[in-house]
Amino acid sequence: MEDPASRAAPVAGAPPRVRSRATVIGLCWLAIVVDGYDLIVYGSVLPALLRGEWQLTAAEGGRIGAAALVGMLLGALVAGYLTDRIGRRRLMVLCIAWFSVAMGLSALAPIPELFLLTRFVAGIGLGGVVPTAIALTVEFAPPGRRNAANALMFSGYSVGGVLAALGGIVMIEALGWRSMFWTGALVGAVLVVVVWALMPESVVYLVGRGRQQEAAEVAARYGMDVPEPVAGRTGGGLRELLAHRNRVGTFLFWGGTAAGLLLVYGLNTWLAQIMRQAGYPLGPALGFLLALNLGAILGAPLFGTLADRIGPRPVVTGMFLAAAGSILLLMVPLPTVLLLSLVAVAGACTIGTTIIVNSYTATFYPEHLRAVGLSWALGVGRLGAIAGPLYGGLIMSVGWGFQANFLAFAIPAVIGAVLMALVPGRATAGS
Repeated sequence: MEDPASRAAPVAGAPPRVRSRATVIGLCWLAIVVDGYDLIVYGSVLPALLRGEWQLTAAEGGRIGAAALVGMLLGALVAGYLTDRIGRRRLMVLCIAWFSVAMGLSALAPIPELFLLTRFVAGIGLGGVVPTAIALTVEFAPPGRRNAANALMFSGYSVGGVLAALGGIVMIEALGWRSMFWTGALVGAVLVVVVWALMPESVVYLVGRGRQQEAAEVAARYGMDVPEPVAGRTGGGLRELLAHRNRVGTFLFWGGTAAGLLLVYGLNTWLAQIMRQAGYPLGPALGFLLALNLGAILGAPLFGTLADRIGPRPVVTGMFLAAAGSILLLMVPLPTVLLLSLVAVAGACTIGTTIIVNSYTATFYPEHLRAVGLSWALGVGRLGAIAGPLYGGLIMSVGWGFQANFLAFAIPAVIGAVLMALVPGRATAGS
């Protein structure tokens, strides 16, 4: 079968028809929508699992929520190894197919232990999608608009969260919680075909592998420049990430990513249940989860544009601080409308902050280090993501009241602000 990513221009000597780079960013957006749905769907079904057929405890619910994130840590690190060997396009197709099959297995799981295993397996595929989508988006985005393009692309995560929350409101009572996973598996299967047919290969990858002719053809089709090959190097590695001036920035990005992901996955896992504990029925409680992700959809592209204008460091630092403030205000008894507004701000400044941190990481490193730098930041950052559901479950199980959860989640937001404020200038191309 001919690989669409390396198809040559049909008429020799004729100027190639320039395709829109928005196609690539749109395909990455769709991949992140399904990725976000798969991750956030667990927060939607968790209240049903706690009171339904399995009668899970809060600690058990936290462990299952963390299982997918442990898998994502492994998946992100494996993606960092594979991206320079099989290419970003094939890696994305493989990862989408992997987690789609795992979602179907989650729907079939008869007992909590097998459900936990399928969530771990799904996480391996999910972990490879994010760094691959970011690297492709940053590569194909117009110069000077990379933060905005990445923020727009990664808003798909929150669109997936909105769909998971809406699906939970509509489907769980009528069709059961398993229907949520069948839906994700079906959509993922369709996306595999679409991405295989339409996604080009990375020009940076092709140059790095010495496939100059294919790189020139892809670059011409998308109106891009072909980057110069880096002498003696086909890709970056951990040693280069930790060398010379790169080292401090690398560690700070690892820590900032971990803080952001703890907030994202902790809140998406436990927010609906926290609001149930505060006295809201299931539907309105899921409405807070919906507001969290709607806030990110609206806020992330705006903050991404601002990051392109004034630089990402002050933007992400301020967003972390705004997240801490909005989360703390949720402890105060306020009308529901104001609480929903604060949750939306929290979503814009937690999920949205993580999105900008990702694009900041991508633009911090030179091109040949971009994919591996992202993979390692997201891989190590998954320690924060794993901690998020466990952290929330621990605070819930202590019984200090629902307000204690908000205080607990404000602390990593402050830590993230400090780490991002300390990030130095761009990494060097050499070691």
